[in-house]
Amino acid sequence: MMHHYLRPIGKSLSIIALALGLSSCASKDGSDNSAVPSPVGKNAGYGGASVNGPVPQNPEMRLSSDFSGSSPVSVSSGSRSQKLIALTFDDGPNPAHTPRLLDILRSRNVKATFYVIGERAANHPEIIRRIVTDGHEVGNHTWTHPNLKKLSDDAVRHELDKTRDAIVRACGVQPRTMRPPYGAMYQKQREWVYREYGYPTVLWDVDPLDWKKPGSSVVAQRLISGTRNGSILLVHDLHGSSVDAIPQTIDTLLRQGYHFVTVSQLIAQKSVVVH
Repeated sequence: MMHHYLRPIGKSLSIIALALGLSSCASKDGSDNSAVPSPVGKNAGYGGASVNGPVPQNPEMRLSSDFSGSSPVSVSSGSRSQKLIALTFDDGPNPAHTPRLLDILRSRNVKATFYVIGERAANHPEIIRRIVTDGHEVGNHTWTHPNLKKLSDDAVRHELDKTRDAIVRACGVQPRTMRPPYGAMYQKQREWVYREYGYPTVLWDVDPLDWKKPGSSVVAQRLISGTRNGSILLVHDLHGSSVDAIPQTIDTLLRQGYHFVTVSQLIAQKSVVVH
């Protein structure tokens, strides 16, 4: 959506403009975001859609999430034969944006996977508890978000252990998968982490580069256009503009016939793509 700037000519045009409620819009987090922030709640819509009608609903996905002993060491997407996709969120929890995101997901019955940073999980255990209570999955994204290729095995172990412990303290549930910050991890590291923790390394095949804050409408269109059967979508819930993109993304993909599942459910469907 483009910014609209009103330059009224005369009093009558000014009155019309006020009646129409036209205004320029800006991102709440200061980025150059040209999209109107999406309203949230039971009937949340998105830029230009009616907030009075019902939003699309993800069906109840009663699929197994048990991939024990059968997952590959590393996964970048699921089966291309089914319209199942996994929505994943990195680098939270964020106290300003993650609860709002959870409202959006709940209103559409979408279950996602959150790759949380250990320090932030320890600081906001109540958000971790809500993530799990709402039926989402929590994955290990390290304690301080380092480039794991630059760390020793002992240092990697320290990052994963502290994060696992923070998650368990917050919600009583063990993470089952991990995602390396920046996607940076040597194959030999992935293999020993899999042996030691049972964690598949989960990457992605749809990246909207939302960390560059291109605006919520751009993020949404990149997610939508990049998605195909089995896709794992990467988003960051620490950016307000990224959360603003989620209603449009979910609603459009649901209308295209996709169903949202957790990463563990996607992996458990057996036919996965190894990266």
